[in-house]
Amino acid sequence: MSSSYLTLKTAIEHETEARRSRFVCAMAPVSGVEEAQEFIAGRRRTHAAATHNCTAYVIGQRVQKGDDDGEPGGTAGTPMVQALVGRGFSDVVAVVTRYFGGVLLGAGGLVRAYGSAVTETLDRAEAVRMVPARLVRVSVAHDQAGRVENGLRASRYAVREVAYGAAVEFAVAVGEDEVPAFTAWLATLTAGRARVETGEGIHVPSP
Repeated sequence: MSSSYLTLKTAIEHETEARRSRFVCAMAPVSGVEEAQEFIAGRRRTHAAATHNCTAYVIGQRVQKGDDDGEPGGTAGTPMVQALVGRGFSDVVAVVTRYFGGVLLGAGGLVRAYGSAVTETLDRAEAVRMVPARLVRVSVAHDQAGRVENGLRASRYAVREVAYGAAVEFAVAVGEDEVPAFTAWLATLTAGRARVETGEGIHVPSP
């Protein structure tokens, strides 16, 4: 079973200062690398006159990427990634924009400044805990679809998709440990006529 993690509820921006250099950190929740890159591109357009726009994103459990954007190697992107991972965050992108204040910080100072810009922003952010779940596919006859959809909409189970064909198919996000209870609930609702297939692992917000 994959583990739970934190992500952001909404985008956030926070500014810090280190020896007259301004560090503007912007973060947002993202669902994939392409969305992270779009956010980064937007920040770089907004702060095109800045000295550096350093970036980091963590997607899922495997993708971690940082970019120093001209700062000495390993002094910006890496500490930004480490700050996100160290706090247990994933599916998030961070851009720290630096406006140089005329005083050199040195490698250690840069590592602290970029890492702190991220952690101080996280301190102010509203976090959401994401827990392991399964995408369960439910297939029912048309004469039962209305009852099943109404039941699902009124339940705590999130309907991701509804498709009408020879049968009506629902894709439902169900907590990993709730799949047996969900299957039993559905069997009662449909008198055992629903076809249920447990699909891929996903994450959903903790209830």
